[in-house]
Amino acid sequence: MLPTIALTSLALLPTVQGTPSSSHGVYKRCGAVGQYYDQHQADWDTHNTQGWLDSWWTKNTALMHNNSLGFAGAFGQWAMGDPDWSCLEDGSSSGCELNTCDNPVLNNRGKDVRPAYYVLESVSRLNKYFGGVSSAFSTAGLDAALSKDSWATTFYEAKDQQSVVLLKEVLNGLGVTASTAAAAGAWAGAGGAAYSGAVTAAGLQIDPHADDPFQRSADLGGILGKIVIDSIESFTTANNQLMGGHEYNNEDIRSYLSHGAFIEFPGVDTNAVTDSMTAMLVGTSINQLYRAQKVFIMGGAACGDNQGIGSGPQDTSSYICRDGKAWYLYYWQENNVISTTSHQWGWVASPPGLSQLQQNEFSNIHLNVSHIINSSLDAFNVAGYNYTTATAQARTEDAITKGWAVPGAYGAAWEGIFTIPVCDVSAAIGSNINLKQFILQPYGHDSRPVWCGPICSGDAEKTKAFIDAANMGGFESPKRLCGQDPGY
Repeated sequence: MLPTIALTSLALLPTVQGTPSSSHGVYKRCGAVGQYYDQHQADWDTHNTQGWLDSWWTKNTALMHNNSLGFAGAFGQWAMGDPDWSCLEDGSSSGCELNTCDNPVLNNRGKDVRPAYYVLESVSRLNKYFGGVSSAFSTAGLDAALSKDSWATTFYEAKDQQSVVLLKEVLNGLGVTASTAAAAGAWAGAGGAAYSGAVTAAGLQIDPHADDPFQRSADLGGILGKIVIDSIESFTTANNQLMGGHEYNNEDIRSYLSHGAFIEFPGVDTNAVTDSMTAMLVGTSINQLYRAQKVFIMGGAACGDNQGIGSGPQDTSSYICRDGKAWYLYYWQENNVISTTSHQWGWVASPPGLSQLQQNEFSNIHLNVSHIINSSLDAFNVAGYNYTTATAQARTEDAITKGWAVPGAYGAAWEGIFTIPVCDVSAAIGSNINLKQFILQPYGHDSRPVWCGPICSGDAEKTKAFIDAANMGGFESPKRLCGQDPGY
């Protein structure tokens, strides 16, 4: 099951806010500190701000201890002459606004003006980050999107009423938790401490039903459990612990500020974050339901097909063309009545609920077949059918801390939100697999694919792994016409 991101931080989607100009006019008006405005992340390391902060921390332990507000209060007093600079979220009137322009205390700090200003800016922006994300997720929108009564029958075709009831219970639990906030450190280049702190703060807990068909998907933890904060109070706790000079997730605020992670953080676009996280939460939940059914992706041949291995559904809501290759999203619908006709073998169709996406109650959620397939393909290309929680967490942390991707910008298309099993059938084009012309089929009550050999990458083991991952182990329908056992 899926993993995490400090997301949604899924990399959070910030909105650029202006910073003071470093023009000569600002320098004259604001004093020495003005020349350090318009700072950039690299400036932190270039001017050894981390080493300076460590030294300040050691020399001013007593000052922090004696200030009731801890680190922020002590640093505000030392750098700006403001002992009430709390940066705490405690309902008090004191806040985390900066008063650096023409500040006599700061401007008289000589060579310490630059690093002191960088720390002040970083602390203030870290505080605004916590506040912005909390604001983005203290909304009824997430809960409303996830706590639909129709979920139990929209994305899963239950075989008995008990399954429906238990599934609805799971999803309702998710809906309650989803009214909270997303993780910390969620933009490209954020520090590792910020990321891991977010993971620690996250805590979605859903009790599994060990004796139920939904045992495999009852725990909607994974990425949701790592991204979604258990409650908005968790953000408040993280902020207040750090600002007070205490550790959070075994790290104090210095680790969160390291390498200038927050020095030019532009702020949180709450609408974008909410939209992205909602899509990710909905996507992850749908993935869990699909992974409990015979839902799978096949493709890898040329867009347009006609290569001798059949043709998939041509409705654009059913497939994507990626890098010149077509990929189709399938659901093998089992016949739910006794039959002696060919319908006893079921048929391939659109997955449950797929046609409902971006309609009715899901109309404001940016999620469609392209997100499902692209996310699954990316996960498959990284780890095959073994894209685990650990894999996803490592990949997401790497993306965020090294800056090669901003997960939140992908929304539901981010790698691993979906992990629908993938079978690349392109190797079958030049093969001698029996009845290969029926490997791909369009949707329809009379459409039943036939797989009489190593259809996935031309490899028997990979084909068997795909069959198992798609919940089709022991399923006779795809091999009903094969003259001999196809090996899966």
